[in-house]
Amino acid sequence: MRKAAFLDRDGVINRKAPNGCYVTCWSQMHFLPNTAQAIAKLNQAGFRVIVVSNQRCVAKGLITIADLDSIHRRMCDTLAAAGAIIDAVYYCPHEVRACCGCRKPAPGMLLDAARAHKIDLALSWMIGDSGLDVEAGRNAGCKTAQLLSDGEIANSKADVMASSLLDAIDQILESEDLPDYSNRATSEAAKEMEGHHGDPQITASHDLHGKEDAFISGVIKRRGEIEG
Repeated sequence: MRKAAFLDRDGVINRKAPNGCYVTCWSQMHFLPNTAQAIAKLNQAGFRVIVVSNQRCVAKGLITIADLDSIHRRMCDTLAAAGAIIDAVYYCPHEVRACCGCRKPAPGMLLDAARAHKIDLALSWMIGDSGLDVEAGRNAGCKTAQLLSDGEIANSKADVMASSLLDAIDQILESEDLPDYSNRATSEAAKEMEGHHGDPQITASHDLHGKEDAFISGVIKRRGEIEG
């Protein structure tokens, strides 16, 4: 069994859109500082890196599944070019009021990823910027880290509280007594990991009734066969 770092997307990997708005095209995807360096540290420390994101913009009709998948492919490709490998992307396309088991704080996306990638959830971390992310991680049996915005009061139930993704990962590696790979977050590292990780799997979650044949977007197979 493997360990994984489950990452929320908006507010963790990229800058959040203004309140009431959504990232619906690539030009709106702005990576936060040191994102690639942080993810590369997780790669080198042996974590599978899996994005789990609520994307109700699909249910609102603001973006198609195909266009969202395209954004995620470019996100993964851009990070990989900087030495940071994302193994899979899972997202919930449903509305807040929908009775699904995948929209965080429900743990459905984490549980699906754990089954598909042979993840030991007790050894894994959920890293997000909201209480919903922390709750989803706890519901799945993971350890949790929450990124706090400037001036935010540190009253989270998370195991780790941090100012950025890089800060969170530094704390996680220190807590698990894992080495710091800060000098190896390069494109050369990405080439070394290429055969191990391959292309990311990008998957929308289940429909409202839990049927696995609905809302499944194009899955990008790894170079080789998806493990698990």
